[in-house]
Amino acid sequence: MKIAITSTGKDLNSLVDPRFGRCAYFAIIDTDTMEFKFVENPALRSPGGAGVNAAQFLVDEGVKVLVSGNVGPNAEQALRAGGIKIVTGVSGTLKEVVEKIKRGEI
Repeated sequence: MKIAITSTGKDLNSLVDPRFGRCAYFAIIDTDTMEFKFVENPALRSPGGAGVNAAQFLVDEGVKVLVSGNVGPNAEQALRAGGIKIVTGVSGTLKEVVEKIKRGEI
């Protein structure tokens, strides 16, 4: 299963970005292999509809769970329509979040 985490940077010491639609990067983790990649958020500089555009990107990437600080209502609707489970209110470093995922806490 693929999990996307909003990120402020491109390494595990980066913080979870509290914004979804305008986050800098997504860390996409395959929980079957624990392999991950960092991708720049293609919607970061969208003039409008960044959350919906970011949601469509994650749907296209095959993501099943999103972990973020916050998600706006339009993005939430688009994510749910795409079959993506949303986990919000998450903070800390990506390393901390990955450890929680490994322990089944997220």
